[in-house]
Amino acid sequence: MSVFAAMSLTVRSATDDDFAAIWAIFRPILAAGETYALDTDLNTDQARALWLEAPLATFVAERDGEILGSYYLKANFGGNGKHVANCGYIVSEAARGQGVAGEMCRHSLHTAHALGFTAMQYNSVIATNEGAIRLWQRHGFEIVGRLPGAFIHPRAGAVDALVMYRVLTEGPQN
Repeated sequence: MSVFAAMSLTVRSATDDDFAAIWAIFRPILAAGETYALDTDLNTDQARALWLEAPLATFVAERDGEILGSYYLKANFGGNGKHVANCGYIVSEAARGQGVAGEMCRHSLHTAHALGFTAMQYNSVIATNEGAIRLWQRHGFEIVGRLPGAFIHPRAGAVDALVMYRVLTEGPQN
């Protein structure tokens, strides 16, 4: 089991038993429709397949036994693109601003590097998600592409989606 602890936060491999807590965090994020280009009405089985079954690995961040966030790690593409990792992150509303996403990002960079990935790419960081953009940039990601109007935000309308990328060959820096 991979464990990474800091500030009394532990990031560990997710289990099937963790899915109820993951879904409790993920469901309102999906319903808000502001950060993921996914159907806002995914059912429990579809969400489980997306978050726990399809990825190479899934992790949870917990403090004092409470799951505050989760992320999955997978290859961004198959075949000749399988050396580039991709992740999706969620943090409970109550835990935002407490460093949970930053710890999960650090953990994902270390884990991806240890698994032999040489880079990490985020395919669709919504331009209105300014906090996430700043966080990913602090962790060494660069905006390498902008997809104009690629995301329909429920309040802002058509907004850009950003492609963010970071090389891992020298190892994680944060």
